[in-house]
Amino acid sequence: MKILILNHDEVVQLLPMQECIGVMREALIRLARGQVHQPLRMIVRPPDAAGVMGLMPSYMSGDDAAYALKTVCVFPENPSQGKDAHQGSVMLFSAETGELQAMMNASAVTAIRTAAVSGVATDLLAREDARELAIVGAGVQARTHLAAMSCVRSIERCRIASRTIEHARQLVDEMSDRFPFPLAAVETVAEALADADLIVTATNAKEPVLKREWISPGVHLNVVGSSSPKSREVDTGTMAAAALFVDRRESTLNQAGDYLFAASEGAIGPDHIRAELGELLTGSKRGRTSPDEITLFKSLGLAVEDLAAAAYLYKKAKELNAGTWVEF
Repeated sequence: MKILILNHDEVVQLLPMQECIGVMREALIRLARGQVHQPLRMIVRPPDAAGVMGLMPSYMSGDDAAYALKTVCVFPENPSQGKDAHQGSVMLFSAETGELQAMMNASAVTAIRTAAVSGVATDLLAREDARELAIVGAGVQARTHLAAMSCVRSIERCRIASRTIEHARQLVDEMSDRFPFPLAAVETVAEALADADLIVTATNAKEPVLKREWISPGVHLNVVGSSSPKSREVDTGTMAAAALFVDRRESTLNQAGDYLFAASEGAIGPDHIRAELGELLTGSKRGRTSPDEITLFKSLGLAVEDLAAAAYLYKKAKELNAGTWVEF
């Protein structure tokens, strides 16, 4: 049997952002309809190690049933070496025989599908006239979120703040030619957020980088960077003030530091979660209720998103005879 191997660049080529947004919409709908089996991800966290390993299995039923497993190592200091903080592979398995069908670069899959899900959330929740984008962070996710936000809203300007102004300027220099709107590096998060109506936080921060007093009425936030119970990007005031939407309740209640810190301080509880994205897509729950409402999508990333991306890539690679096929 031959299996498909897709490297980073091949994943990027075969999975354009606009196409991935459509793939993620369908995956979230199927999750909401109960067509996905997905345990909570398992984190291997050795006390003295530089990073952690996450195991994310899932199964999707239907005519295109499949298993997938993403094994990803998260090393927060990698960006200082010019490497993505996420390293690993996504493996796709036959639902009929269990045979391994494909192995794909997890860094590329994660970067694209995470931003694509934020694109779905933004399309559902941001005001139609949202034009002013602020991005906090200047790493891989900042780059893919630029693409995702431009797919779903007519951005007129983007301001970028990072831990150092040099990182923000580097992103601007790299990405400015790819978008029809101006990008600007700014010194502070508060400066980036001034008058913004669309915000992305994509940092490795352990403590909040975003404060309630910096946020204008009617803003939509995609809070992406933290995926650990012990770290958060936004303060308790922001979590309490916003209508909260998630990819999956169970994951949020167990693994989202942005939610858990605010809950531990008594500011919010499980009822503060208005809906999962899939519930909005199927029409069973409501999204934004007024132009001045602050909406917040807390992204954790789901194994079914990796499965859906891998299945799409596998089908497309077969059609185009792309990638490397090896005997296994």
